[in-house]
Amino acid sequence: MFASVADFSSEWHRLVAQKDLEALRQVLHENASIGAPPYWNRIEGRDLVHHLLGLVVATIDEFTYQREWERGHELALEFTGSVNGQELQGIDLITLDAELRLAKLDVLMRPVNAVIELRSVIAPQMAEFLVARSQANAASGA
Repeated sequence: MFASVADFSSEWHRLVAQKDLEALRQVLHENASIGAPPYWNRIEGRDLVHHLLGLVVATIDEFTYQREWERGHELALEFTGSVNGQELQGIDLITLDAELRLAKLDVLMRPVNAVIELRSVIAPQMAEFLVARSQANAASGA
């Protein structure tokens, strides 16, 4: 998909800054997974990861990457932002697949009050999405 990790990184920064959710879907591997607040268990699959990341991008204000580290097909991106006035700091740990698409994302965040605030905003929306998805799958016999 990308010629280099640097190309992926540039596109990642662009799509997050511009909240380009369609482009976000394109950089995710079909079996992408995310481990992130507000969930302890990993969320797996392009559709679920895409939806959760879309909620995060829409919820965190003044989201800015500060520093970046790269090793092979792995990136660590330090970020800052706020949720309903609660300042947060975190690190995105990204693992890319052989085609340089996002295969795995782990998000570490602090302080706990900001994580709790993020959860209070995102968890109900994610739950609503999961219920609707389950009902659609049941209706279609999937």
